[in-house]
Amino acid sequence: MRFPASFLDDLRARLPVSEVVGRRVKLKKAGREWKGLSPFNKEKTPSFFVNDQKAAWFDFSSGKNGSIFDFVMMTEGVTFPEAVERLASLAGVPLPKVTPEAEEREERRKTLHDVMELAAKFFESTLAARAGAKARGYLADRAIEPTMQLQFRIGYAPPDRFALKEHLGSQGIPVADMVETGLLVAADDIPVPYDRFRDRVMFPITDLRGRVVAFGGRALEKDVAAKYLNSPETPLFHKGGMLYNAALARQAAHDGRPLVVVEGYVDVIAMVSAGYPATVAPLGTALTEDQLALLWKMADEPLLCFDGDGAGRRAAYRAVDLALPHIKPSKSLKFASLPEGQDPDDLVRSSGREAVADVLASARPLAEMLWLRETEAGGFDTPERRAALDQRIGEVTAVIADPSVRKYYRQDLEARIAKLFAPAERREAVPRRFEGSQFRDRGDRWSAGKRSGRSGSPREVLGASSARLATSQIVRGARSSLPSREALILLAAINHLWLVDAHAEDLAELEFRHPDGDRLRRAILDAAANHLLTTSAIRDALGALGLGTLLARVEAAVTHTSDWPARPGAAEEDVARWWTHVVSLHRKSRTLHRELKDAEQALGAETSEENLAWLRDVQTRLAALDGAEALIDGFGVSSGRPAKSF
Repeated sequence: MRFPASFLDDLRARLPVSEVVGRRVKLKKAGREWKGLSPFNKEKTPSFFVNDQKAAWFDFSSGKNGSIFDFVMMTEGVTFPEAVERLASLAGVPLPKVTPEAEEREERRKTLHDVMELAAKFFESTLAARAGAKARGYLADRAIEPTMQLQFRIGYAPPDRFALKEHLGSQGIPVADMVETGLLVAADDIPVPYDRFRDRVMFPITDLRGRVVAFGGRALEKDVAAKYLNSPETPLFHKGGMLYNAALARQAAHDGRPLVVVEGYVDVIAMVSAGYPATVAPLGTALTEDQLALLWKMADEPLLCFDGDGAGRRAAYRAVDLALPHIKPSKSLKFASLPEGQDPDDLVRSSGREAVADVLASARPLAEMLWLRETEAGGFDTPERRAALDQRIGEVTAVIADPSVRKYYRQDLEARIAKLFAPAERREAVPRRFEGSQFRDRGDRWSAGKRSGRSGSPREVLGASSARLATSQIVRGARSSLPSREALILLAAINHLWLVDAHAEDLAELEFRHPDGDRLRRAILDAAANHLLTTSAIRDALGALGLGTLLARVEAAVTHTSDWPARPGAAEEDVARWWTHVVSLHRKSRTLHRELKDAEQALGAETSEENLAWLRDVQTRLAALDGAEALIDGFGVSSGRPAKSF
């Protein structure tokens, strides 16, 4: 009996190897794998290993290995059709009716895969051609490098109504196949089917075998009704059961990389470019049960990374409700929150890999997210409200199917309730609110008027530094104002273009904390590369790119009298010495801000005098850099300024 490949793939997806093998072999967790005694040989030391990510098992004592079907055949002595039947019963799915029609449908699926592959190649070639210039500009603006474009097979759908249709038609593809794959729009009231995707950057969506099954298209014009447009449901594509980048992420997760879930295509690409290859995204909808099951096949604790605003919190709380009934002793979720107003793409571009690592390192377990949600509103000042919280906790934990996990959740949450309602003098900690990228202390825990201890103790400094960290430029990223030293560097590059020519590599490699500064820096370098060698020409070019307002903000940020080297008229010798000094200060500042963040986190983890001294030392060194741009011995002589020694 022949079974459709799609049905066998579905069984593999529904049944982890550890579940099938675990019915006959006692397995123990061993890193990313499971191990046990061989069912084929008598042994005392385990040599039998199961790997759910690879969907395979390995018996080193006998040399046997295979899939779930092989295991059932070898251990139960049945044929392949019988093994499939037993596994289908275990998974709770009916066997497909193997009819000539079913075989024809399976062959048709293969044909449709070929159609999607041809479409992907057409979009890729169009992006690389002259017609794709606008799309390439969009990708450059989003800092999606050519290597990432190739890795993710990004393409471009031209604006012509029948461009793809005519191309596939020339390859002998019937219109009916184009309609069935969702590439064309067709209906009874549409006399001539036309291309679904037009004037859009195209992101191919693949199945777990890496085959293109659908597309997501990002509009390039602002007045389009749908900024993102996905393929419709087709015989190949079921939106609620797939994840963007799942094929590549599965292998990366197996190799030990953290499995991260973000919201969109560009976010995935940004995370991969930042060194997180096991990043996936749902396809335009909230996370589904099928997608959650797929995530758990890749990793035991996927990390959901949401925006830090209200919508992000609601998405996190929906994921909590989705996961609770299905969590098991080794299957749960973690939650990370981005700085408010930023998505992963923004964070990577504005603050780099280190900022992403900080966000992921602050991820919270599912149990804590559940507690935060239930206590977020506060107001437990009456017995009735406390009883309501107790009742609510009982209700939400009751949905956990696994009895062992349910027991420990109740113990954990009951302990939190006891601590919350304990008398103030015996309370070690109070609940914290999930807000932006920080979990801030509720109430007045750090209020000096309500606790003893000398002024300036580690706990006091921690309270102040936590508030400062929440509003710092590192955390706020794109919402912060342009740092003055970055404004100085940019203005000097515009007013003294020889700096761009002499120090292009230095300017290109500087880490800018603000994305607007980074945009302006790239525009200056591009203009200089196009041989715009006068300040007026550079300014005109920036204005044409819509950066005139940003340039005015940069100029407005440079106000101190000691900032004269950034302005026109300064002698080249003075500017050269000043530039070297300011760039050095900028690099030192970036290093110290990273150390400041480490010191604040260390003090938050352990309120010791040693960590307090570290924090104050970094703060002192940072303060010493402020206003130090002009501290150069004899500076300004070449520009006709009085010699002055600092």
